[in-house]
Amino acid sequence: MQVHRITSETDLEAALAIRRTVFVLGQNVPADLEHDAHDRTDATHYLALTADGQPCGTARWRLTENGVKLERFAVLAEHRNQQAGAALLSAVLADVRAAQPDATVYLNAQLPAVRFYERHGFVKAGEKFVEADIEHYKMTWQK
Repeated sequence: MQVHRITSETDLEAALAIRRTVFVLGQNVPADLEHDAHDRTDATHYLALTADGQPCGTARWRLTENGVKLERFAVLAEHRNQQAGAALLSAVLADVRAAQPDATVYLNAQLPAVRFYERHGFVKAGEKFVEADIEHYKMTWQK
C-alpha cells in the first residue's frame, strides 16, 4: 500500500470521488456536509494507492483552534481490511508530527472505527454524539 500527500488536481479529484462513494453513496451523508470549503483551502490531503496504482483510500488534516483535526478517512469497501486505513493514518500522523509537533491531534471517529483508532494510540474524549445521522466519539491522540 502506497500513500502520498496530494499535490495535483487529478489526485484531489480521485480523493473526492472516494469520499463521495464512501460517505455520500455508502452512508447517505448529504453531499453539502461531506464536501466543504476546507477541501480547496486549508486541508492537507492524502491518497492511498493499491499495489497496481489504483486509488483506494483518502484522508485529510487541517489546523483548527483546538489543534490538528484529522478528517475524512475513507477506504473503498473492496479495499478494507488490507491495511489502507493504517497506512493512511501512519502517513498523516508522520506529517502532522513534523508540521505541528506540539499540537493536540484529534478526530471524530464513527462508532465502528473507534477500536481501529484505539489500536493506533487514540482515546475517547467525551460522550458519544451524532453527526450526519452517524454516531461518533471525539478522540485524541496520545503521542
